[in-house]
Amino acid sequence: MIAVSPRVSRLAAVAALFASALAALPAHALYKVVGPDGKVTYTDRPPTTRENKVETVNTSTGSVTAESLPFDLRVVAQKYPVTLYTTPNCPPCDGARQYLRQRGVPVSERIVSSPEDNAALKRITGSSELPTITIGSQVVTGYASSTLASYVDAAGYPKESRLPSNYTEPAATPLTEPKAAPVPQQARPAPPPEAPPAPASSGFKF
Repeated sequence: MIAVSPRVSRLAAVAALFASALAALPAHALYKVVGPDGKVTYTDRPPTTRENKVETVNTSTGSVTAESLPFDLRVVAQKYPVTLYTTPNCPPCDGARQYLRQRGVPVSERIVSSPEDNAALKRITGSSELPTITIGSQVVTGYASSTLASYVDAAGYPKESRLPSNYTEPAATPLTEPKAAPVPQQARPAPPPEAPPAPASSGFKF
């Protein structure tokens, strides 16, 4: 009989715990789900709620796949997803985007460019200031690198980028669905001219 040292037993227990943690995560995140509040989650089961916007994840490109991320980064990104709300021609928005890219934080960017977008932003975050960044349930308004860094650190994101070389950042999308342009109504044809009234009879016969 071979005696097992306490050190080996502890290592086996840690390995078992690590394996169970891996099993608890979706093995293949096949769907990207964007909720009404803009929050992004990944799942291996097709959602049934109609309020959510569902996109199929393309696992062949490695662009938006959760499983393409390193384990520690994937856990943080699923627990504290980051959404960046921006608007065109906004230098602070560019600064926040650049910081998150350099830090290697997976980000979903939503563009605010209409009154409907602004109303949705205020409803979701309680603010109409841009940029606004949500990290899990935390809301960061404006851009100051030190402030944003403190929130990213508190969420547990790595200090340096751990994104794979084949990772492609998702394209920015409007916060709300653009309204369809109204269809112009066709002009109704003019009614035909009325026939002139017949002359009154004089009572004479020829």
